[in-house]
Amino acid sequence: MAAVIAHRGASRAALENTVEAFRLARDLGADWVELDVRRTADGVAVVHHDAHLADGRRIGTMHADELPGYVPSLAEALESCEGMGVHLEIKNLPDDPDYDSENLVADAVAGLIAAYLGPRRAVVSSYNVDAVAAVRAVDPSIPTALVCGIVQPAQAVARAAGHEMSAVHPFDSMCDKGFVDRAHHAGLAVNVWTINAAERMAELVAMGVDGLITDVPDVARAVVDAA
Repeated sequence: MAAVIAHRGASRAALENTVEAFRLARDLGADWVELDVRRTADGVAVVHHDAHLADGRRIGTMHADELPGYVPSLAEALESCEGMGVHLEIKNLPDDPDYDSENLVADAVAGLIAAYLGPRRAVVSSYNVDAVAAVRAVDPSIPTALVCGIVQPAQAVARAAGHEMSAVHPFDSMCDKGFVDRAHHAGLAVNVWTINAAERMAELVAMGVDGLITDVPDVARAVVDAA
């Protein structure tokens, strides 16, 4: 059965990447939450998608206590995800304004997974293979995944498998039955993003995907349960 993975929490019904969105995701039937991790200037792992706040301030130059209340620390976020698994996407690409070539957030991510989740309830993902490798260097038991946009399916699967990842997270338009079969043959789970239409969810479930990353976990729950 495909897992229902709430994209930044129940982000259609609540402000994304907030404690409220994570708690609501559980109420709406999500099996997992997907969230985004960045690092503040004082080394705190926090949950926010963009490098900048809406007012233009850059998270990487701020201390955690300077952030607005709706931006949770990763510890607060994981507390609010009790009863669910968590996909933690590390935001750290070379063209990001807060890019950290040393991937210093890895220690905090691995430590908080150990404290709040354990490796069976966590997957660390990123577009950046070095970011997930840094987490595995701290704790090799933590599963990892490659996030990919529009790339060649064979390239995505080979890259994820070559870095000993557990899963690949393709953008919806690159996912078809051939991709799913190729990934499964390589020993990789397939979690597709971001799927909000029930008809497309049903198509992907029929293909055998392992997870639906969605802004509407209640819709996905209904589709998966009916399959």
